[in-house]
Amino acid sequence: MTIGVGGSNAATELAKLSNQCTDILPISTNEFKERIASAQQLMQQHNIAALYLNAGTNLFYFTGTRWHGSERMVGAILPVRGAPIYIVPYFEQGTILQFMGIPGDIVAWQEHQSPYQLFIDTLNQMGIEKGEIGIDEATPFFISNGIASIAANYSLVCAKQITAGCRAIKSAREIALMQSAKDITLTVQKATARILREGISTAEVTEFIDAAHRKMGATKGSYFCIVLFGIDSSFPHGVKNPQPLKNGEMVLIDTGCMVENYISDITRSYVFGEPSPRQRELWNVEKNAQQAAFNAAVLGEPCANVDIAARAYLASQGMGPDYQTPGCPHRTGHGIGLDIHEWPYLNRAEDTLLAIGMCFSNEPMLVIPNEFGIRLEDHFYMSEAGPVWFTEPSFSIDDPFCYQR
Repeated sequence: MTIGVGGSNAATELAKLSNQCTDILPISTNEFKERIASAQQLMQQHNIAALYLNAGTNLFYFTGTRWHGSERMVGAILPVRGAPIYIVPYFEQGTILQFMGIPGDIVAWQEHQSPYQLFIDTLNQMGIEKGEIGIDEATPFFISNGIASIAANYSLVCAKQITAGCRAIKSAREIALMQSAKDITLTVQKATARILREGISTAEVTEFIDAAHRKMGATKGSYFCIVLFGIDSSFPHGVKNPQPLKNGEMVLIDTGCMVENYISDITRSYVFGEPSPRQRELWNVEKNAQQAAFNAAVLGEPCANVDIAARAYLASQGMGPDYQTPGCPHRTGHGIGLDIHEWPYLNRAEDTLLAIGMCFSNEPMLVIPNEFGIRLEDHFYMSEAGPVWFTEPSFSIDDPFCYQR
């Protein structure tokens, strides 16, 4: 039997868990101010007069104001110099004041009025009567199109060079928050493995994972959860009708949580029971591919090299080539932070240079059609000395959680 898999139950394992978030320090007001200053410096370099931040993670990253996007325009205008100005529906003014992080004036529109005209009028009142306006790349088309239709004196440009330019480099506090989230999820992964039994449903496992995340202090529970057994594990993001667990099957569990809005995302693959020679051989291929990717993460070199290294190793083992299966059908990894998938990405077209503070998943999944899939996913960040694992990768198919390492 795989070490650390089976032999317990949900009640026993939940009782062992405790809140790990009581001493967590959130992002400070000073850090939000520093982010605005960094954005404004980049705006000057790129001759962008103002930046529109739509409700969502970009708005939160720069202003500390948490607001979910909807059919109504809610966001902030960040000028190249000065404080942000928030644009909101008139009836939401009192609420947004409660969520506002960095203070700023509010301009409001009534339901029959055009928020896009208010946006243009506000720019004019700020003394910005022409020039390039950066639009948050996550802004819905109906908003960007609404602005563009009346922005004759302005040139609208994608703000990714500002948003990603700032967000891709994580601060020490951001890395610490992600470390806390990942530590929690790895503990939950270990507890989950112990409750497995033949016949258990994916729904029961998913319910446990959510409860375990909450018990450990992730108040919103699982940010997401994928639980797959047997042949279902060969579908990277799941199947319509997942099957219960059988002895000898591959188990794939991919889950994460949020700690102060920062996300974890860890996948473990192992066998319930005794691994077959084929499962053992291919599991080792997956582990070696993950290590090859990690070894290729070199400061100053393109992100592409990480993906290329993993794919080259897989090809040397008769996998692929490229995205063909048996092999890895998707990129090797992605950036992570306030969004589970963010820039830069680890694919062979990504020419962004690896820099201190960047954070990535490392998950060159193996898909063996009609048999099983294996995804070992851990994250690393770039330090002055090179890549550093957030979580210790699986040791072996017999000891996936490193109990006997």
